[in-house]
Amino acid sequence: MADKIFRVNMTDLSTSIEDVPAEWAGHGGRGLTSTIVAAEVPPTCHPLGPNNKLVFAPGLLSGTTASNSGRISAGAKSPLTGTIKEANAGGTSAQKLARIGCKALIIEGQPQDDSWYSISLKPGEITISKEEKLVGKGNFAVVEDVEKRFSDKIGVISIGQGGEMQMAAANISIKDPDSHIRSLGRGGLGAVMGSKKIKFIALDSGDAKVEIADPEAFKAANKTFTKALVDHPVSQALGTYGTNVLVNIINEAGGLPTKNFSQGQFEGHEQISGETMHDLIVERGGKPKHGCHAGCVIQCSQIYNDIKGNYKTSGIEYESIWAMGADCTIDNLDQIAEMDHILDDIGLDTIETAVAFGVAMEAGVLAFGDSNEMIRIMTEEIAKGSPLGRVIGNGAGNVGRTYGITRVPVVKNQAIPAYDPRAIKGIGVTYATSTQGADHTMGYTIATEILGVGGKADPLSKEGQVELSRNLQIATAAIDSTGMCLFIAFAALDDSTCLPSLIDMINARFGINLTANDVTNLGMTILKTEHAFNTAAGFTNLDDRLPEFFEIEPVTPHNAVWDFTGEEIDTFWNF
Repeated sequence: MADKIFRVNMTDLSTSIEDVPAEWAGHGGRGLTSTIVAAEVPPTCHPLGPNNKLVFAPGLLSGTTASNSGRISAGAKSPLTGTIKEANAGGTSAQKLARIGCKALIIEGQPQDDSWYSISLKPGEITISKEEKLVGKGNFAVVEDVEKRFSDKIGVISIGQGGEMQMAAANISIKDPDSHIRSLGRGGLGAVMGSKKIKFIALDSGDAKVEIADPEAFKAANKTFTKALVDHPVSQALGTYGTNVLVNIINEAGGLPTKNFSQGQFEGHEQISGETMHDLIVERGGKPKHGCHAGCVIQCSQIYNDIKGNYKTSGIEYESIWAMGADCTIDNLDQIAEMDHILDDIGLDTIETAVAFGVAMEAGVLAFGDSNEMIRIMTEEIAKGSPLGRVIGNGAGNVGRTYGITRVPVVKNQAIPAYDPRAIKGIGVTYATSTQGADHTMGYTIATEILGVGGKADPLSKEGQVELSRNLQIATAAIDSTGMCLFIAFAALDDSTCLPSLIDMINARFGINLTANDVTNLGMTILKTEHAFNTAAGFTNLDDRLPEFFEIEPVTPHNAVWDFTGEEIDTFWNF
């Protein structure tokens, strides 16, 4: 069964299943979503208007047995940043889409009235249905109800109340193997789905499978690839403590943004650290090691239970714990887990929303450290769409503008995540030059600067940081196209067998002969495509800058400032 393009027009409620254009055939994941958005979305359109399109795409290896290949990409013009946007997540939807034979799902137009809809996909079939029952419901209720209507084997893509209200911090939620939630978190893509009046998408692949051109070669390459992943020490640390292993490490480096980025270390770091969380999880009968999708061999996710041993949340990441923890000076993991659960249900990005709370605390809307008030605002203001809830739900930049705050950690209006760019300068280059606003996953220089993976770089020095960020952003764009988890990069940077075996799997999947240079060129092409879209939308090199406060406010303990010139940053695009 050849892969097809599934297209849904919400203006006239029509559908079509189309052949894949030749120029899209070599793309998957982020490469495909960005290529389609660049080809079909007017760069100057309103992100919540009828001319924006929402694109979902599995990766090139999704639906196969390749380890760690369960990431789904979504793309559109972002209502948060105004740039092109791609977000990816684990869960079950990438594998379902690939097995349905859907290379990409393109959703365009808007309904003519206020009705809400759902979409269901099967091999060779698209159905649009009116939806009334689940409007106004949170994501957990949606998943539970959709499973009852179809089966518990179904894949579910949904939005919560945040997406319905088209908040700029709204994410898109993906059902995971345990019927919990993973998130297409950044850039407000949930608001785009809400603007098209789609509450959920059900994916039923039945018994369909992905065809492999050379099964034996694929199996051999996957064996080598898997060994490289499980043998790497960073993979092993992630499997023990999750990504939250980074709290103590980044705090020690003086790069843990604290109290709305006014300090580089948090005195309560031990209470929210990966080590503490691991012990709590074990003590309460949770799972410290857990996969967010079938086939994950790193298993950095976890099941976090409350004090009574009941499920509270899963897959809570370092960046979320930092944002709700150190940035808001909260040192209580149970309160952070409660907030993570609430934001999953409402369907808001934990990074954007928590950084918005940090700015609101700076403004005196609530006190630093007041987690009870944060929970009240989430449940009584944001979920119900009150004026205050909408101010915070539209992101950190919006809060700063509303209350006249100047320490607002955003680039292209997207909140800066969990690494202070004054103390870890390479990641600052990534924040500045990313085509999608501040996003650590676009070029994760922490691997080299802090973890010593793929070489070494002094995080307090500017030397070599632009080149490091450029190389990692090119590599990441390529990885994001395969459907692979970003964490394969640790092994890819250190183990000479990892990247060749990944390429061998792609070649065996499709019966082609890609080389390492082809993969590098793919990454460069994706970045240039995204950059060209942003330029056409009105962005210039002056948008590739960090907020002024990073230049004039030294951060403890190193008393470091952001000292790159604009000319130095602009050399990023010299390729």
